[in-house]
Amino acid sequence: MAYGVRWEESDIRWASRWDTYLAMSDVQIHWFSIINSLVVVFFLSGILTMIIIRTLRKDIARYNKDEDMEEAIEETGWKLVHGDVFRPPRNTTMLAALLGGGVQIFGMALVIIVFAMLGMLSPSSRGALITAACFLFVFMGLFAGFYSARIYKTMRGQRWKRAALLTATLYPSIIFGVCFLLNFFIWGNKSSGAVPFSTMMALLCMWFGISLPLVLLGYYFGYRKQPYEHPVRTNQIPRQVPEQMWYMNPFLCTMMAGVLPFGAMFIELFFIFSAIWENQYYYLFGFLFLVFVILLISCSQISIVMAYFQLCGEDYHWWWRSFIVSGGSAIYVFGYSIFYFVTKLEITEFVATLLYFGYTLLIVFTFWLLTGTIGFYAAYLFIRKIYGAVKID
Repeated sequence: MAYGVRWEESDIRWASRWDTYLAMSDVQIHWFSIINSLVVVFFLSGILTMIIIRTLRKDIARYNKDEDMEEAIEETGWKLVHGDVFRPPRNTTMLAALLGGGVQIFGMALVIIVFAMLGMLSPSSRGALITAACFLFVFMGLFAGFYSARIYKTMRGQRWKRAALLTATLYPSIIFGVCFLLNFFIWGNKSSGAVPFSTMMALLCMWFGISLPLVLLGYYFGYRKQPYEHPVRTNQIPRQVPEQMWYMNPFLCTMMAGVLPFGAMFIELFFIFSAIWENQYYYLFGFLFLVFVILLISCSQISIVMAYFQLCGEDYHWWWRSFIVSGGSAIYVFGYSIFYFVTKLEITEFVATLLYFGYTLLIVFTFWLLTGTIGFYAAYLFIRKIYGAVKID
């Protein structure tokens, strides 16, 4: 069998050879996604403005008047729990570990998107994006340990070495374990897409040789610092939480809170899924950066709103709830992945289906950690701010 090759001179410069593949297609759809997301953010901003300016300012002004103290306490519910609002939650070690993982993911995602937006991670360099993500995640362990230690000490945690080890191993062990298991099925099919065993060992060395020590180092310095200051003291005897309204059910709150952040990003999610599962190039990192900022703002806003309504119901167990509720959009991402699998992909083999849902669950778990951490810190700062504006004897 013979074949011939004929070379023809082209007017395209060498530096511009990728422009054909990286040309922005469907730009109008992306702009529609951005405008749609901005509408969501402005809607949430309007709700927050109404709450903070009209309600909170009025409540704080009444509460700070000595003669109206008892009346103010009876009128509004969030001030009633000032002696319990900063009471440490259960399972502080696990919460600190999840928050540390979320900080690590947030730092990695932010730097990666900015670098890609500036053109430093070109698709002409195969594997540059995933390689940069791995190295950044490893080195972000220092910040993960530091901020996890600060919040762990604030929650009066005592076993910081155990918490540091859990922070360093929880998220990476889940990712590595699932990927290693899925890789066995790829090896079983004798696919060239299987990750070589040497590469898996190199990732393990990066994890135990770089990431783990950095997390422990960050934890050491973070735990030595003073805990975050709270504007009110915590009572010795916990207050009884009254029966909550039906719409304050944790599951309903999680589902309601996840709608708006997901609505702000679902169009861009379609293009990301197409790039991952249909071998299409994704190079619209400028749009992705805008969507990431909008997601950050919308998660923060919805977390603040849900925390405010929870405190108004005299329920001060907001620590875990703010983290879980803020990650509600991850449920919708998983639902959309099922819809995408049924309508867009033609996968019938068991191994291919297992790979799709295995990797999708890892994406959903990562997204839940990211959005939950964003929402937790937003709610935490908001609660410290409102109780700091109130005069407590």
